[in-house]
Amino acid sequence: MRYAIVTETYPPEINGVALTVQGLEQGLRGRGHEVTLVRPRQATESADTPGAEHEFIVRGAPLPRYPGLRFGLPSTRKLIAQWRISRPDAIYVATEGPLGWSALRAARRLGIPASTGFHTRFDEYMRDYGAAFLAQTALRWMRRFHNGADATLVPTRELQQFLQSNGFNDVALLPRAVDTTQFDPARRDNALRAQWGVGDDGLVAIHVGRIAPEKNLDLAVRAFRELKKTHPDARFVWVGDGPARTKLQQDNPDFIFCGIQRDERLAEHFASGDVFVFPSHSETFGNVTLEAMASGVPTVAFDYGAAREHLRNDVHGAAIANGDDDGFVRAVVRIGADRVLRAAMSRAGREAVRGLRPEQVAADFDALLQELADRAAQARLLASKPQADGEIA
Repeated sequence: MRYAIVTETYPPEINGVALTVQGLEQGLRGRGHEVTLVRPRQATESADTPGAEHEFIVRGAPLPRYPGLRFGLPSTRKLIAQWRISRPDAIYVATEGPLGWSALRAARRLGIPASTGFHTRFDEYMRDYGAAFLAQTALRWMRRFHNGADATLVPTRELQQFLQSNGFNDVALLPRAVDTTQFDPARRDNALRAQWGVGDDGLVAIHVGRIAPEKNLDLAVRAFRELKKTHPDARFVWVGDGPARTKLQQDNPDFIFCGIQRDERLAEHFASGDVFVFPSHSETFGNVTLEAMASGVPTVAFDYGAAREHLRNDVHGAAIANGDDDGFVRAVVRIGADRVLRAAMSRAGREAVRGLRPEQVAADFDALLQELADRAAQARLLASKPQADGEIA
């Protein structure tokens, strides 16, 4: 089969969407399919930098308030011309930006079946950035975008039900996975912990992700400050970067900021923590929850997304009811203070995600795209058949 994946973000950019899309692309290639990646030129690439052989590069522009990230400019005509030359059997559109809209328009024009991925709760972002009055507008905008496709893929049953109840059509479940060979408790690095000023028996709270307002980071700070009252030698390690880092670092000079980490180094940072503090309200999934569990790090998160699907309260960490900030703080303090409990949660969390194999996600994704391609082919076949005398069209 020949597929196309359209995305406005892709590694080396580091965010949940980019890494998820890369995993889906590699999974399809591993199953023997031809995959073209459509993306904007990235900030690190000059105008004459050629893309890889399997990439179709379009023009991009900087994304406001997100340094280093870009969005693709409208490219409907270019995509139509490209797909007439090399027609995909189906496409997957990962992002709702101008490039994503262009891809859906081009696919409709050419009769190519299209799926979309619902990766970002922009309606929640409106609240996080002080524009709650735009939340319903954002939801309507997303509904219009995704209903322009033949299927919308989501990672959790909770999100599937939410979208269906808000008028989104053809919402299909595509669960996520985690690479348990990369994220492994065995990658715990005492030398790294020593750099943080922590011994084998010390306590490290860790946060991994974009350091941005929508991540609800003030609650993470509050929880750690409470933990530090009983464990004054505890350290808070932050892995990642983002627009809120400078102020967070200025306000909390005792915090340790490690910047963006990738691959094995990211896995070492994860496994070297003792409790993962994840206070976000706006994730559609939260891949880092699975990565923390696979790394054997007890996780405190709100009960939605990946936590709702996989994190069992008081077994793998704490899944806190949405809105219960005080409960979140208490859970961080309780788990952080109990070494025996953390050890039990570490083993249980690792075991819980052991079966979430990326290969199965690739197979499920492949099956969804093939179903769309088969339905489109059947529709074309029926349309091409001459009607019998008296048959009503």
